[in-house]
Amino acid sequence: MDIAQLSERIVKGDRRALARAITLIESRRPDHRETATELLDSLRGTGRQAMRVGLSGTPGVGKSTFIEGFGMYLTGQGLKVAVLAVDPSSARSGGSILGDKTRMERLSRDPRAFIRPSPSQSQLGGVARRTREAVSLCEAAGFDVVLIETVGVGQSETMVAEMADLFVLLLAPAGGDELQGVKRGIMEIADMILINKADGDLKAAAVRTCADYAGALRLLRKRPQDPKGFPKAMTVSALEEDGFEPAWHEMQALTDWRRENGFFDARRAEQARYWFGEEVRHALLAQLETGAARAEMARLAEAVAEGEIAIGLAAREMVETLGRE
Repeated sequence: MDIAQLSERIVKGDRRALARAITLIESRRPDHRETATELLDSLRGTGRQAMRVGLSGTPGVGKSTFIEGFGMYLTGQGLKVAVLAVDPSSARSGGSILGDKTRMERLSRDPRAFIRPSPSQSQLGGVARRTREAVSLCEAAGFDVVLIETVGVGQSETMVAEMADLFVLLLAPAGGDELQGVKRGIMEIADMILINKADGDLKAAAVRTCADYAGALRLLRKRPQDPKGFPKAMTVSALEEDGFEPAWHEMQALTDWRRENGFFDARRAEQARYWFGEEVRHALLAQLETGAARAEMARLAEAVAEGEIAIGLAAREMVETLGRE
């Protein structure tokens, strides 16, 4: 594969080249990983930045409908939008449905939009292992906004905040004690909470739910990277495509404030340090699957299973073995 040629095509906005590059970075083959690393390094100097928006929500809240409507609104404003949607992989078969392009039929036909579904491959955090690198490719390709849709919502679906500039939590009205279900962890990282389905018979309930969450957000500790009034809760209707304009206005206002006050670049630098650490950890774990380390790992695992050695002691012995190699 000619890295220089592929890189040039991506910078020119070639969607086919972008899709091919994402397939390359998602591959687990060692030679593909080496090529992907070279490609990402060659694109590092483009200097292009997109607004990265992470989006999570409870099941049935209408994430796909919202993303399609919101994406159509953004392309209507003349912006190029990339959607990186992560589908859960089966723990048994490893397969994923990857049906997001089918659910976002209108947006998938928009020439200013690019939709890429990816399997989570048992990766915790609501995102795929290489989603961060796919975001970098989309930025190099000249997209203005990258929407990152997570698998679901919960305590583990917070890793998207480590690759996004804004984290949006999408919730449904009249969902009972949803605040207890969502838990404090994800509330603390949300920059905006959007109450979807604010239409028809549910509109009044959506307004009440929005007020409840606005009150809950005021109880959280003030974050230095937030201007007055943030994080905030708002209502939207993905079905009627209502509320997109004020929501987008607030997203832009928050991003602009963070840029002007130095928080935007500082956060991206912090995220780079985080992903460096993650890459090192994954590389160390990969050593356990090769050569003598794999055999030693199997031996100690069998000893633990037979009760011949304590788990903690076996783990320490394995770490010491790696350190000697």
